[in-house]
Amino acid sequence: MAPPRANSGDGNDGAVGGQSKLSPSGLPIREIPGGYGVPFFSPLRDRLDYYYFQGADEFFRSRVARHGGATVLRVNMPPGPFLAGDPRVVALLDARSFRVLLDDSMVDKADTLDGTFMPSLALFGGHRPLAFLDAADPRHAKIKRVVMSLAAARMHHVAPAFRAAFAAMFDAVDAGLVAGGSVEFNKLNMRYMLDFTCAALFGGAPPSKAMGDAAVTKAVKWLIFQLHPLASKVVKPWPLEDLLLHTFRLPPFLVRREYGEITAYFAAAAAAVLDDAEKNHPGIPRDELLHNLVFVAIFNAYGGFKIFLPHIVKWLARAGPELHAKLASEVRAAAPAAGGEITISAVEKEMPLVKSVVWEALRMNPPVEFQYGRARRDMVVESHDAAYEVRKGEMLFGYQPLATRDEKVFDRAGEFVPDRFVSGAGGAARPLLEHVVWSNGPETGTPSEGNKQCPGKDMVVAVGRLMVAEMFRRYDTFAADVEELPLEPVVSFTSLTRAAAPAAAGEGAARRGL
Repeated sequence: MAPPRANSGDGNDGAVGGQSKLSPSGLPIREIPGGYGVPFFSPLRDRLDYYYFQGADEFFRSRVARHGGATVLRVNMPPGPFLAGDPRVVALLDARSFRVLLDDSMVDKADTLDGTFMPSLALFGGHRPLAFLDAADPRHAKIKRVVMSLAAARMHHVAPAFRAAFAAMFDAVDAGLVAGGSVEFNKLNMRYMLDFTCAALFGGAPPSKAMGDAAVTKAVKWLIFQLHPLASKVVKPWPLEDLLLHTFRLPPFLVRREYGEITAYFAAAAAAVLDDAEKNHPGIPRDELLHNLVFVAIFNAYGGFKIFLPHIVKWLARAGPELHAKLASEVRAAAPAAGGEITISAVEKEMPLVKSVVWEALRMNPPVEFQYGRARRDMVVESHDAAYEVRKGEMLFGYQPLATRDEKVFDRAGEFVPDRFVSGAGGAARPLLEHVVWSNGPETGTPSEGNKQCPGKDMVVAVGRLMVAEMFRRYDTFAADVEELPLEPVVSFTSLTRAAAPAAAGEGAARRGL
């Protein structure tokens, strides 16, 4: 990273000849406040603040307050020593400055997916997956073209595959509540969504059949070996966790056998995709594409659903029976027009509240909370109130939960407002979707071979909508306990009230749980 310019920390405007410099839009250009402190020791202290003493939100909010409300700051980002060679970043903490990270002409995203450290390529068969390639890399367009074609071709399989997964998942929830006590959603979601992901993308035998009950354990272990530097509050006591997860890399050979079994499964399950790519998309070695499909399915899709769906259920649980009744009414009014089954088309055309709830969940809790990219050139980054000079090569970092809860963009920005994106509701309408950027691009945008927006964007949104719609086709209301953790909330159902006939296939209402 290019060395930062000296910063006195006084927040004064940059000036030439006693006059303030202005950005092209007329904002005063200022030195970026904040700093990096003493090498090694300050990044270490910042890591402990981020993971244990403050938490991510307070880590950033306290520094914004310390620098007079400035939302563009110099900070150190975890994991720091010894995993990251350079922890220094320029943090973009408001909706306006964050958008620089969505402009591929401004930032280079090569090897920045996980921030200031890069996992070993041994975890990916020696190949660099699509997510780690910059949009300007010729391989990016070739691989993304295949992934986008796959997502489009398999879209009609999403609803039936999800319907089967949802039914199995919530049959297990119902049975657990009848047996007594609460039922943790996360464990069931983790189990059934792996089969769903592979069925939706490739068809054929699901991992639970082809690899046995340990398929989920193998997939999650592989994810842990990539993401352990970003995890926290999973090992006690915390000093032991910090030593084990944040100081040194877990050696890839410890997950080599599991990854080999996963790759062998995908070589068979995705054989038709690989064959088609060799015929119609030359230029990508079969082995490289295979490892990319593993990454897309397990890391991007399954890993995203593992985090995203518990957040949806969390917000629904907190909203309570009043919202549940509105959603149930909307879903059941639209379902008969779709032949009694919920389809992606029916949700799109007939369920505006369902759609709004999912977009609001993505705004409040984007599955990936941060974005990184290196400045391609010297540039001026604008926040709402000021502009800041960034030098070529500096690492830019955006923390989405602050950018997408920006009070200068959203009313009641820190609240979950279910009908926020229903056209005309409460003064908020679809134009706000431009500021929902969970997919590495605006919700109003379209993934392409030449940008870094998630190629599975539409599929992720569709699954979230199907989750809400299937929930309130089957149940009138529910209650759940929620424990907030850094990566995903732990949601445990305590009661489910089954819908009366005909919405629940003729079954009578039944109260389970408390």
